[in-house]
Amino acid sequence: MAFSANNDLLSGFLKLSERQLADTGDYFFLKNSYDTALICYSLLINTPFKDNDFEHQKRVAEAYNKSAVIYYYMCDYRSSYDFLIRALLHCEKSNYTSYQAKIYTNIGNIYYRFKKYDLAKFYYSEALNFPQDSASIVVLLNNLGAVELVSTDVENATNSFNKSLQISRRHDNYLLYSIWNNIASLYQKKQLYDSAFYYYYLALDMAKTQNQIEKEAENLSDLGKLFFEVNKLDSALFYINLSNKMATENNFLRILAENYLTLSKIEEMKGQITKAFEYYKNYSDLKDSIFNVASFGDISQLQRLYEVSKTNQQIEQLVVEQQIKERTIHYHKIIWIITSCLLILVSLGLLFFYLQKRNLSSAYKILFEKNLKIIELQSNASEKHYEKYKDSALKDEMQDELLDKILTLMKNTSAICDTEFSLDKLAELVQSNQTYVSQVINTALKKNFRSFLNDYRIREAQRLFSELDLSKYTISSIAYSVGYKSPTTFRSAFKEITGVAPNFYFQAIRERGEN
Repeated sequence: MAFSANNDLLSGFLKLSERQLADTGDYFFLKNSYDTALICYSLLINTPFKDNDFEHQKRVAEAYNKSAVIYYYMCDYRSSYDFLIRALLHCEKSNYTSYQAKIYTNIGNIYYRFKKYDLAKFYYSEALNFPQDSASIVVLLNNLGAVELVSTDVENATNSFNKSLQISRRHDNYLLYSIWNNIASLYQKKQLYDSAFYYYYLALDMAKTQNQIEKEAENLSDLGKLFFEVNKLDSALFYINLSNKMATENNFLRILAENYLTLSKIEEMKGQITKAFEYYKNYSDLKDSIFNVASFGDISQLQRLYEVSKTNQQIEQLVVEQQIKERTIHYHKIIWIITSCLLILVSLGLLFFYLQKRNLSSAYKILFEKNLKIIELQSNASEKHYEKYKDSALKDEMQDELLDKILTLMKNTSAICDTEFSLDKLAELVQSNQTYVSQVINTALKKNFRSFLNDYRIREAQRLFSELDLSKYTISSIAYSVGYKSPTTFRSAFKEITGVAPNFYFQAIRERGEN
């Protein structure tokens, strides 16, 4: 029947979601139904989850830790430590760092039970380095004070208890039991027995009010030890027997072991050597089963495995970082090579551009010098080198006369530099018609009117460049003065006729004047 009931219970749990399993496990945990709680936590731990499901991962870490607490209550410290290491590794893997403080606290508790106070203090101190709520800090400070107390560091223990008591006032009274119990131990250590009794009784009342059976049994045991210390053997026996009854009924093996040791001392003081030996044998048997060397060896082995695992993770991380560093260096080399090649190409391009510009500048200078010679030759030479008309209504004498008139007029700069000067205006000024004038220019000079006019205007611009104080003029102003309405048109005509840009010509004339 019991097997069938367990199967039905398990089947029911299997239908629950991971959140429901966590809540159900917590419910049975608070009800001290540890076996049922362990089933829920075990199912939750083995439920598959996605890597990015952080809430599920948190619940798994908490299930590991609470399972460890249950095994701790059952005095199965090896299993408790095993689950704590799993919880720690899970937290580190899922980056649930805020929960690690609770795990470190529980690891410290195990070392405290084995009287490895240095290790216990180390883990309590480590836990304080993590962010956590004030209730957890109260527990930690209280545990730290307990370690300091048994290490005879009374001053630091007092400070830790006072800090713990101060913070605990923000919370419900459930946190006060352990604080009062430890403060009582502190006064007992100082041999201030009245104060010690006062705080032990406060802690006992708190444990009864909260129905904390294990704490009540533990407190009764502490009171029995205190009465034994002040040599009140009857009272000591009374409280130890009450504690023993509760510990036996609830299988609190650790408390039973401590009670047997106290009973052995009491009987020895009373001269009952046989009874004293019997109680000590019971204490020794329980102690060996709970705190045997093999168990602590297993715990030490688990600790070493955890450290090895952690070291391996650190090594893997370092290897990954090294690979990233090497790739970064490799990419930097590639970038450096590409950048160097680009700089070389740009430098070669700039060098080529510079050489081309220098060559172009030299060519422009040659053209500039030739233009100056052309101007000089044009001023001294006759312009009557032209071909005769072959097919024209004009006689040769009339052709010569008309051409002379045109050439003479073109030397009149005030006329040709008028922006409105045109073929019609030229024909009117030489007292002929547009057709004859155009024929003479086209046939005798092999030019159209526009090119013919540009020659004279550009020649006048060259003269102005050579004769004027160029510091007072610009290219645009000279363009307007020789009849061009647009500086752009002037630049195009100047470049076409002279072979160089007016800017270069302008600068060359200035440099020649400065030299």
